[in-house]
Amino acid sequence: MSEETRDEHGLSRADFLKRSGAALGGAVVGGGLLSSPAWARPISHLGRDAAVETINIGYVSPLTGADAGFGEPDPFVLGLVRERLSKGLKIAGRTYRVNIIEKDAQSAPSVSAKVTQELINSGHVDLLLGTSTPEVVVPVVTAAEAAGIPAISTTVPWQSWWLGSGNSLAKPKPYKWIYHFCFGVGNFFDTYTDLWPQVKTNKTVGVMYPNDADGNAIRGALAPLLEKAGYKIVDPGAYEDGTTDFSSQISMFKQNNCEIFNTFPIPSDFTTFWRQAAEQGYTQMVKIAQIAKTGLFASQIEAVGLKLGNKLATGAYWGPTWPGGSSFTGLSNSELGAEYEARTGKYWNQQLGASLALFDVAIAAFKKSGNPKDKAAVAAALKHLNVKTPLGDLHWGTGSPARNPVPNVVQTPIPGGQWLTTKKGSKFPLEFLFCEHKDYPAVPIQARLKPYN
Repeated sequence: MSEETRDEHGLSRADFLKRSGAALGGAVVGGGLLSSPAWARPISHLGRDAAVETINIGYVSPLTGADAGFGEPDPFVLGLVRERLSKGLKIAGRTYRVNIIEKDAQSAPSVSAKVTQELINSGHVDLLLGTSTPEVVVPVVTAAEAAGIPAISTTVPWQSWWLGSGNSLAKPKPYKWIYHFCFGVGNFFDTYTDLWPQVKTNKTVGVMYPNDADGNAIRGALAPLLEKAGYKIVDPGAYEDGTTDFSSQISMFKQNNCEIFNTFPIPSDFTTFWRQAAEQGYTQMVKIAQIAKTGLFASQIEAVGLKLGNKLATGAYWGPTWPGGSSFTGLSNSELGAEYEARTGKYWNQQLGASLALFDVAIAAFKKSGNPKDKAAVAAALKHLNVKTPLGDLHWGTGSPARNPVPNVVQTPIPGGQWLTTKKGSKFPLEFLFCEHKDYPAVPIQARLKPYN
């Protein structure tokens, strides 16, 4: 999209950048954004016309707490969406005002459940959007299904979402109201078995999986797959979130010479563990440090420290080098990443693509329904929806196990890569480079995996 290309509301990209980037002062916004820049504030050019109906969208994410890194792009994404909707949303010849009510789940299931009920009971929402970790998303979708509210969610491995919401993999039963898109355990297996052979190791993997929804799903599904692929798994057992002493786990990894390390912790736990591992000599033995759930964002790597964070490997479920873009905003993925960096001064964040994809899906569902105020029609529209998003084309109900492994779910890719410190004088201290693309070959490979030591 060129600088002079104008969207359906008559705003050029340059005009949008000027307006949205004009101020970075804090503001209390909506139902939960604690301190948002001016470009994230609600905007409407529809005035108070009583004849214009309002679509209410509830948006739940972790802005604070252990998983706050996932919420970093929220002000940008919501500002972008609000700007595009400032003149309303046209559906079947009618124009609707769109009100986005955001809520901070504080990375806690109890808070997520509470704010979701607030959105249902007093927010009069027509649609719920939930993102980032089972602790946040599962309470949103279980409440939505019970209340008969259509809901769309992302950034939870689909197995954690499916099992956490009370379903069965052996006898999957379709949901009526809730829909999900995200990678799954199989994607991690594909990524790891394509990425790890790039570095010579003894194929002994020390795993540290927590006693939570993600950790238990990974332990039950990923570890057996890795063993079948010829890797030796050393598992000291589930640990509780918030553990402060990992000496026993570190000792076991050292005793078994675990040259590969794999973990799915909350960010603070990984920071604690990795620093203790360095103090106790384990990091010097590691050739591949493969982390997930944390280490996804530059801020999380910086929290560990650039020295210890350099060469950490992880997956990325979106990046600005990916093909395609957002059907709703018209931005390509490269434009999306560039605008985020320009307006926030931060390195691109992979949650940016996933969060914007929620709105691509929401807008497409509203339009397909013909009546966004008819909840049953919106849910029915989602059942076979096909929409272009930053994460690729999402198509529900195709019947393909590779794309729709269970009802209501679209599986998305998570190619692997590595964090590397940049040269002195670079705009950002870290960069993420994709090193493999087994489950999404359209993503360009930028480097080969470097050994951690």
